Amino acid sequence: MNTLLIILLVMAMAGVLGVLVAGMVGLVRGGGDPARSNRLMRWRVILQFAALALFALLLSLLGR
Repeated sequence: MNTLLIILLVMAMAGVLGVLVAGMVGLVRGGGDPARSNRLMRWRVILQFAALALFALLLSLLGR
């Protein structure tokens, strides 16, 4: 169970990093689509929440 949570946590963190880099690339290029930027920001927040929830769950299971 712990291994599965660690794998999911790493995947969520990689997803956050990927969305963050995609947003930064769009920002650097300039003249991007504002709707795309908002969509990326929404996905980043969702993935960050998922990563934090998985981290909290993993810590609570490891604390027992």
